[in-house]
Amino acid sequence: MSIKITGIGSFIPNLKRKNSDFLKQEFRNTDGSAFPHANEVTIEKFKAITGIEERRYLEENLSTSDMATVAAQRAIEDAGIDPETLDYLIVAHNYGDVRSGSVQSDTVPSIATRVKHNLKIKNPKCVGYDVLFGCPGWIEGVIQAQAFIKCGMAKKCLVIGAEALSRVVDRYDRDSMIFSDGAGATVLEISDEAGGILAHESATYAYQEANHIFFGKSNLPGEVEDTRYIKMNGRKIYEFALTQVPGAMKTCLENSGKTIGDVRKIFIHQANEKMDDAIIKRFYKLHKLPVPENVMPMSIQELGNSSVATVPTLLDLVIRGKIKDQELKKGDVIILASVGAGMNVNTIVYQY
Repeated sequence: MSIKITGIGSFIPNLKRKNSDFLKQEFRNTDGSAFPHANEVTIEKFKAITGIEERRYLEENLSTSDMATVAAQRAIEDAGIDPETLDYLIVAHNYGDVRSGSVQSDTVPSIATRVKHNLKIKNPKCVGYDVLFGCPGWIEGVIQAQAFIKCGMAKKCLVIGAEALSRVVDRYDRDSMIFSDGAGATVLEISDEAGGILAHESATYAYQEANHIFFGKSNLPGEVEDTRYIKMNGRKIYEFALTQVPGAMKTCLENSGKTIGDVRKIFIHQANEKMDDAIIKRFYKLHKLPVPENVMPMSIQELGNSSVATVPTLLDLVIRGKIKDQELKKGDVIILASVGAGMNVNTIVYQY
């Protein structure tokens, strides 16, 4: 018996915002002071570090649960299942349904309940709940789903990662250019085929690292003090990721029974191109090997960082042949990995 992804789908918003759209943006330092150089310089440095050229924003009439619903519908159709047969519906996010123009996050009812309602699932035994685990939330949801299936509590689970970060960014913070919106969903089932989830690894580092990503006030002095936005300490996150993620991936691979030579693709959270490159280089360095060509698909250049949605969305794009020079073949061993608020790290070794 194996536990496999039998259906996958995603929702990528249509609204594009290019780096050039930020040329007239007023950016401030954390102390409220103005930047000493022009936005052209800020954007050039931003592109060199993150790799981001454009990002996607959600249309004003939609919310996180709407994106999650569309991605879920596509995954269900791809799996060819009756949604009434789902045992669990798990949604990873961090900020709830934030309506356009609102400064308040709406988390009641849960996103999972909203999605189940939108899908018109009548079966009360289909249990819906949300996961708040930072950017690694979708991977953690998959880990939980496979645990339910493995212990006999479920046969079919739907796991969704959805986030509308454009609704919680401080426009005076240059880090706001990193974030974007999107949703990805997968159906997991018991399968007679070999492969599926071979191993997983999760960890939470909270002793010194808990507040690397947090909710804080605007960089603009005089803004409403009670309004909070997503904030992060980029340097500390970079150092943390390079220290913890490669080791977690190595341990997970060892536990899977596969070797580094078996790995065909690594799907890593699209947080920062420079950081992701460094993580993969350090991971292969642990095995005293160079990084193979085309081992790491990337979507951050066009889609930005959509938090919990980056890994399932990227996986969907590759499976559907929408990323140049990237494909998956039956039997390929892949690694899914993420790092984010918590600070949380997780990884899965999966045979496609």
